[in-house]
Amino acid sequence: MKAILKFNLNNPEDKEGFDRINKSQDMALALWNICNIRKRLERKFENESSEDDDVFVGIQEFANEIGQILDEYSIDIDALIN
Repeated sequence: MKAILKFNLNNPEDKEGFDRINKSQDMALALWNICNIRKRLERKFENESSEDDDVFVGIQEFANEIGQILDEYSIDIDALIN
């Protein structure tokens, strides 16, 4: 199978579409890293002494917000990054 995309780079709308396609892998990788923020933050703060779990609650809320945004745009990181 083969697909050929053609853009008129003199047309601002086509140029914008061309730029989006060229950055799609970078976008997918950035989203993948955003989705892993929770894990990185949990590791960072797991040895911090805290009287309660406010840090972990904040991390989970942050991760939930990211998940909701990805769901809203039907972005499946696992399908984009193999």
